[in-house]
Amino acid sequence: MNRLTLVFIFLAISWIASGQNGTMLTLGECYRKAEAASALAGEKDSYRQIWEFRDRNISSGWLPTLDVSGSFVYNSEVIDIGNSLGSLPVPGIADAVKPMPHEQYRLNVDINQVIYDGGAIKGARAIEKADLLINEKQSETDLYKLRSQINTCYFNLLLLERQDELLNNYLDLITKRIASMHSGVENGVILHSDIDVMTTEKIKLEQQLRESRIRGESLFRILSALTATETDPVPELVMPVFNTDSTDVISRPELEIFDLRKDQLNAYLQVINSRRMPKAFGFATLGYGNPPGNNFLKDEFAPYYILGAGLKWNIFDWNKAKTEKQIVGLQHVIIENRQNDLNDNLNRMLEAKRAEIESLSTLLETDLELISLRKRITSSAESQYENGTITATDLLNEINLEKQALINHEIHRINLAMVQADYYNISGKEIE
Repeated sequence: MNRLTLVFIFLAISWIASGQNGTMLTLGECYRKAEAASALAGEKDSYRQIWEFRDRNISSGWLPTLDVSGSFVYNSEVIDIGNSLGSLPVPGIADAVKPMPHEQYRLNVDINQVIYDGGAIKGARAIEKADLLINEKQSETDLYKLRSQINTCYFNLLLLERQDELLNNYLDLITKRIASMHSGVENGVILHSDIDVMTTEKIKLEQQLRESRIRGESLFRILSALTATETDPVPELVMPVFNTDSTDVISRPELEIFDLRKDQLNAYLQVINSRRMPKAFGFATLGYGNPPGNNFLKDEFAPYYILGAGLKWNIFDWNKAKTEKQIVGLQHVIIENRQNDLNDNLNRMLEAKRAEIESLSTLLETDLELISLRKRITSSAESQYENGTITATDLLNEINLEKQALINHEIHRINLAMVQADYYNISGKEIE
């Protein structure tokens, strides 16, 4: 084996061999790392902060409101009680009663407190809570799209790893075959053209290994960018193990969004009902003015207060609430239909994946039988070549057919794992 060959082999397997350092990376970890590294990862925290602010504002409806007001009023005409009392047969009574002042000065602090709101605040909080959960699930749905990109990189890397292992085995086999042929040429039992045939195949294998290395490095860079994973040292990718049960319940975040939207509509119904409920409230006014309060006969500045309670009930709204409930009912039907449609589509996708899984599983079984046959044929071809009944080209054809059978087996095995990963993602099951 010459030095150039050794360099090619080293380059082809360096990114695989570096995985021997003990650093391992699973498909589930790639998902979680990609979600954490995504620009969308911070959305949940932002949505929760928005909800906290809105919930705080809505809950403040139970707190008393404080309003400060001031006024100045001038009345051109006021009641003159002195003139009215002047007709009484009481000496000096008209002079004893001061007339009402024409000016009024007031500075008030008005306090209002909700006592009963018919469930309006509770319903509004429930709407905002449902909106938070919907936004969080929508973020999960958007992050779910990363999984298909992860799958493409991850399983292609696994396939390259296994293909390179097989190619290196065959490169070693061809190299040893060439070495043994040289002695045959020297003894005159083998033509030099046979060595040329094997050398041509050796160069092809070296080219494939170099191409595989370049593609592997590119895929690892993409996977590293998606998952924010260091590529030095290169982690060893672990083949995932799946259990695709046909009774799996679909738990995709998109379906949960529909349930949350229905909860939000139910909360909105509560708000609609609260509009027809009586509202009880208390109020108080702390003031300073002239005249103080409603004591219009007192012409001086003084403090005063007013306390009270009230009840407000909208007993007729021209069927507005009824119409809004009908609208909510129609929206509920639309959501239910869309949820059923999505569920049906997902079930059809799962059925298609089950068919792919069954097909690939069958191929894997026949692959093993085919590989066994190909190994026997290659062994027989080697004996025939040693006996001079076939050419080096014939032997190489059989070796390549055996090699392709092994590669096809690995392609089917890794494609099966990729389809199973798709099945898990469609059904919403988590991959470890």
